[in-house]
Amino acid sequence: MFELQGIDHVALSVRDVERSANWYIETLGFERRFEGMWNSIPVFIGKGKAAIALFPSANKNPETPKRSGILHFAFGTDRRNFLVAQEELTNRGIAFQFQDHEISHSIYFSDLDGHQIEITTYELP
Repeated sequence: MFELQGIDHVALSVRDVERSANWYIETLGFERRFEGMWNSIPVFIGKGKAAIALFPSANKNPETPKRSGILHFAFGTDRRNFLVAQEELTNRGIAFQFQDHEISHSIYFSDLDGHQIEITTYELP
C-alpha cells in the first residue's frame, strides 16, 4: 500500500476569490503561495502545512445565486508513493487523470460517492 504524508490542500469554490483570500490572510494569518502560477487561478494560500486552493464559483447563470463548496481534497506524498498509488489504483480498476501542474504532479479520481480526490507530489523527476 502506498503511503500519504497528510492532507496537502483543500480546494474551495468561493463567490469572490480575492475577498476570501484576504479573509484567510487577515483572520488566520495565511500567506499567498505560488503567486503568478496558472494565470492566478486558483489562488493558493497557506500557513505551515495547511493550504487552501481558492477557485471562483463556476455558476454562470445570473439568475441562480453562486454556490460555494469543496471541489476536492488533496493528499501529499513523495515521488515513490505517487507512482505506487497509480499502480495500485490501476490494479483496482479505479480510473484517474494525471495532471502536470509545473510545480507538482497530481492524479485525480473519485470515491464511491463522487468526491474528487487528488494525490500530489512536489518531487518531480
